[in-house]
Amino acid sequence: MKPLAGKKVLMVIAHKDFRDEEYREPRKVLEDAGAQIAVASSSLNVCKGMLGMQVKPDLLYTDAMAGDYDAVIFVGGNGAQEYWEDPKAHAVARDADKAGKIVSAICIAPVTLANAGLLKGKEATVWPSESGQIEGKGARYRKAGVVRDGRFVTADGPASAAAFGKKLVEALGS
Repeated sequence: MKPLAGKKVLMVIAHKDFRDEEYREPRKVLEDAGAQIAVASSSLNVCKGMLGMQVKPDLLYTDAMAGDYDAVIFVGGNGAQEYWEDPKAHAVARDADKAGKIVSAICIAPVTLANAGLLKGKEATVWPSESGQIEGKGARYRKAGVVRDGRFVTADGPASAAAFGKKLVEALGS
């Protein structure tokens, strides 16, 4: 039996310039553990990664009901900035938090969680150039590959993508 059988995960990616490894590696780790993945974006057209990967989203992130998933992941890459100041993206993250779900982000995407008010008082990591952005919203920045603080899991970038996936499996299994 796979430990995450029956668990559902929503991955939110940018329509353009999401980071390929930060999508591919956590998805593989989660699927190998039995989780079902749904992909959401700002467009239903094929999304393009920074390194050329193409992904067809399952739904618009504005249609996602965070409570229907066991975890929500905001994937990084340059395009993740599209969600930093987006009240609807913030609502998806807040709804997941209110429903007691795992809320996570990698690379520059933790800025979205910070701007949604979710990292205040929490330990978190982010791509180093954005550490001031999350600290400015009350997060306790840790220079680490992956940081888990309760139901919040953050990672610093592509080199930590597989470890991020493993930490998510651990968080979903506990």
